[in-house]
Amino acid sequence: MKRYLATFAAMSALVAPAYASDNYTTDPEFSAPSFEITHLGFTTQHGRFNKTSGKISIDLAAKQGSVDFTIYTESLDMGSGAWSKHLSDEGLFNVKKFPTMTFKSDKLIFEGNKVVAAEGQFTMIGVTKPLKITVNGFQCGINPASKKAMCAGDVSATIKRSDFGLTKYIPAVSDEVKISVPVEAYKN
Repeated sequence: MKRYLATFAAMSALVAPAYASDNYTTDPEFSAPSFEITHLGFTTQHGRFNKTSGKISIDLAAKQGSVDFTIYTESLDMGSGAWSKHLSDEGLFNVKKFPTMTFKSDKLIFEGNKVVAAEGQFTMIGVTKPLKITVNGFQCGINPASKKAMCAGDVSATIKRSDFGLTKYIPAVSDEVKISVPVEAYKN
């Protein structure tokens, strides 16, 4: 009986890690959010944030996980110094008072072995609201260049900035903001 229990314990130790969450850290070089807004009803302006950080935990067997992603608002880049400075001011992103935006989720939504969405809380300029993000092209594997284990996907969501109290210049600058984030995360 003791031998059976010892064998069972050893097998359990080998199998248990396959069902545990794997932890990943986002690669800031390849996880830069971009966004688009309409300007004066004439054009669609594109901007991005150049600095991010994030942690992702995924248990594919249990189909669960979590996300904690931070965008550093002072890294706002509209491709023009004046336009970037304007959007950073007190009435808009107010980057001095609110240096970060965050998305936190402990509810990943799966179809088969693929994450297709996540529901969580998005905080911008001090206001937190529920947000569902869509994940396209989710996959895990080995990066052919670095040979490191990674998971990746294209994340998108649409928000209304007025939901967060960011109402300056509406409707000249659109209320609706489309956000896209290519996320690449490496296993810790």
